[in-house]
Amino acid sequence: MTDRDETNIVKNPARRKLLSSGLIAGGAAALGGVFSKSAIAAAPDPLITEIQDWNRYLGDGVDAAPYGVPSEHENDTIRRNVAWLTADEKASINFTPLHRLDGIITPNGVCFERHHGGKAVINPADHRLMINGLVDTPLVFTMEDLKRFPRTNRAYFLECAANGGMEWKGSQLNGCQFTHGMIHNVMYTGVLLKDILAEAGVKSSAKWILPEGADASHMSRSIPLEKAMDDCMIAFAMNGEALREEQGYPLRIVVPGWEGNMWIKWLRRIEVGDKPWHHREETSKYTDLLKSGKSRRFTWEMDVKSIITNPSPQAPITHGKGQTVLTGLAWSGFGKIKRVDISLDGGRNWQPARIDGPSWDKSLHRFYFDFDWDGSELFLQSRAIDEDGNVQPTKNELRAARGGNSIYHNNGIQTWHLRPDGSAENVEIS
Repeated sequence: MTDRDETNIVKNPARRKLLSSGLIAGGAAALGGVFSKSAIAAAPDPLITEIQDWNRYLGDGVDAAPYGVPSEHENDTIRRNVAWLTADEKASINFTPLHRLDGIITPNGVCFERHHGGKAVINPADHRLMINGLVDTPLVFTMEDLKRFPRTNRAYFLECAANGGMEWKGSQLNGCQFTHGMIHNVMYTGVLLKDILAEAGVKSSAKWILPEGADASHMSRSIPLEKAMDDCMIAFAMNGEALREEQGYPLRIVVPGWEGNMWIKWLRRIEVGDKPWHHREETSKYTDLLKSGKSRRFTWEMDVKSIITNPSPQAPITHGKGQTVLTGLAWSGFGKIKRVDISLDGGRNWQPARIDGPSWDKSLHRFYFDFDWDGSELFLQSRAIDEDGNVQPTKNELRAARGGNSIYHNNGIQTWHLRPDGSAENVEIS
């Protein structure tokens, strides 16, 4: 990837701002029932009437790939980096290919990464977890020790607080992988943090914990004890297998619904204390600078948010007019998603989407909207509402409330301009 990869950047800055007076409200209608006109009319087609090579020859045996890999025809479903974001990839991030996925579970091989000192490579037999500080008995656990505690399985999203951060001042990156791909959603297996802390005995004066990683950056973050004793986990598996090295193997902390930078990977120590450690190195980690010059403090929870993944700039419509399935993801750090609305005309009119699949607390939700596209240009938006009544704001509403100085917690409504040829571009509606 070049310093400014032309496939990622909005190519025509003039298209970044589109006046609402230019929106076209028509061009699509919601569909109901069975779609028959999308089927190809019966006609001779050698791809179905003739024997193909895959019908004719034997394929590889069961041991050809002891650890399975996707089909070679799916080799575009990969994480991608934006090289100019950071000076060194050892302290950088890559992005989940949201436009290539469906359902709500992110495959382990494409879960986004964020490193501060490169990934740590650890032999689990040599790994230890220490609990110290304001506890009755400081303890050191091996991996075998931890796996003797009662286990739990829970699916949560993990989102970087800077997800969408480059879009604060306007449309920048042309693709939902780059605008919203600092997120993944997996089923974690591990033990509840409160059970581990109870084993050490937390003193009554304790108010905070400080998890620390074993990577070269010694990554650490302060977490209120109340959260630690609520739903935090110490995880050693994801989606049924051991954590990947880039996801913290062999051990990480899970902090449901809160900023991804708090989910310390390669977890080696948890210190219990009576005050946060922000005065050391974290002064700016939990604050968002506002337009007034003041800051929002302790902005841990990830706000209600959604994104249309298809159609989108990296996933244009290729089938032409007719039956079209719009799909995307919605989530909230405050709980479950109650509703997702879809607009085809840049926010003038809204229609309810269909949420399909499991609806779990602090987990991704998959939504669909089936419509009949007549080839007109559209301005696609999604708006999520969570069970607490939090409504996803427009970008202008968000900037009016918080200004434009932050790169964190951008949950503004995203707009894709769908052109008559099926291509899409990242734009803003003013």
